Amino acid sequence: MVALLRVGRGILNTLRLALPKIGAGWMFALLTSNFNRVSIHELGITAVVITIMIGMHHFLSPFQVVMGRLTDRYPLLGYRRTPYFFIGSMLAAMVFVFLPRVALMMSQGSTLGFVFGFGLLFLFGIGIATTGDSHHALIAEVTPSEKRGAVVAVVWTFTIISAIAAAIVIKVNISETFVFAEMERIYSFTPLIVLIAALPILGVEKRRTNEELRQMAASSMTAAVTPLNALGVAAKLIRTNSQVRAFFLFVIFSIIGIFLQDAILEVFGGEVFGMSIKETSSFNTMWGSGVLIGMIIMGILSSTTSVKKKTIGIVGGLGTAFGLGMLAIAAYTEQRSLMTPSLIVMGLFTGFYNVGALSLMMDMTVEGSTGLYMGMWGMAQAFGTGLSTILSGALKSGLIETGLMSPTLGYTTIFGLELVLMVLGAAMLRNVSIAEFRSLSVRDLSLAMENGAAA
Repeated sequence: MVALLRVGRGILNTLRLALPKIGAGWMFALLTSNFNRVSIHELGITAVVITIMIGMHHFLSPFQVVMGRLTDRYPLLGYRRTPYFFIGSMLAAMVFVFLPRVALMMSQGSTLGFVFGFGLLFLFGIGIATTGDSHHALIAEVTPSEKRGAVVAVVWTFTIISAIAAAIVIKVNISETFVFAEMERIYSFTPLIVLIAALPILGVEKRRTNEELRQMAASSMTAAVTPLNALGVAAKLIRTNSQVRAFFLFVIFSIIGIFLQDAILEVFGGEVFGMSIKETSSFNTMWGSGVLIGMIIMGILSSTTSVKKKTIGIVGGLGTAFGLGMLAIAAYTEQRSLMTPSLIVMGLFTGFYNVGALSLMMDMTVEGSTGLYMGMWGMAQAFGTGLSTILSGALKSGLIETGLMSPTLGYTTIFGLELVLMVLGAAMLRNVSIAEFRSLSVRDLSLAMENGAAA
């Protein structure tokens, strides 16, 4: 009976950690499957401007390192993660209330519209950085290492489910032709959805007593690095620790490889295959379904077998590269029938990659500095995603909109580049060792903290 209760409590806590991802999935689905398509294809805004706007918030990711250290050192009401998570979530969600109106202003050539647009995505970036680091650090602290693969799979399954659900809701609630009022109505629900999704996380984190907080603040691993010098310490670790550097670059390259097509995939469907908004909105559903299946499969395998997390990440990366190869062939040969299988294969192996890579991120931390390291890995993720978004728009504008290449050849080139990056990322992961990372990091973190504290 005691064992059964323990299992039940573990399942409940996992669900409580996962449910807030529904809000994140909803927000990113709106940005990358609707806002991008409508702004570029229907409203006629230059692609690179929109992709810079969407990707800009990722370059605020160094704030994750600062926020990670802030949450390590300065709890609110006895909690180090939960309050910051709610603050960041609601800040990000409120942006969507104003985003449709700003997009319309931009399409009319309003300078103020562009200023507001970039300002909104700036606030979105601050909110997402705060939320992401707090959530990942909380998962790392409340789940044992051997269970993290399954927990990560469940958490990100909820992200994918929400993205699929968002795509379905969008598809059901829009007309074949663009109607601004429909867009505005859908986006206005975002704060309520994000808040309701976040409520289950209340109570997962243990409330610390004043004495516990004083002891944590006095820890040498915690006290030496302040939020102000956290970025300097992180940069020092990346320069001097080969394991930190290899994993940081692996995350950046593989994230670019996965998401380079994300901001332009729906535009690709419209330009090459003449598909409507309703039809291209199903791309996210197909890809997300593959990710969901992949994460469920690998979550079960990782919790019931001894398969290594690094192996999962490598297989996921190479499989995603194969799916991207199929997508490149679909573009080059203009075979619409290849779209569905290529997106499903990409999604399936991206699901494998998510379980392996995210579990590794949580293992590659040092006691007392979880927030700092999760901030570093979050920064790598965000840099990769931001670069992929901006690069996709730049390539689309530079190769296709200028007439340098036909849409068919231009998109083939973009998808082929993604394939190469995924293979490079998998090669880098082969050189990563958790044991070597920890043996190097205790020494290097101490040296970096000394330099950071003295700076």
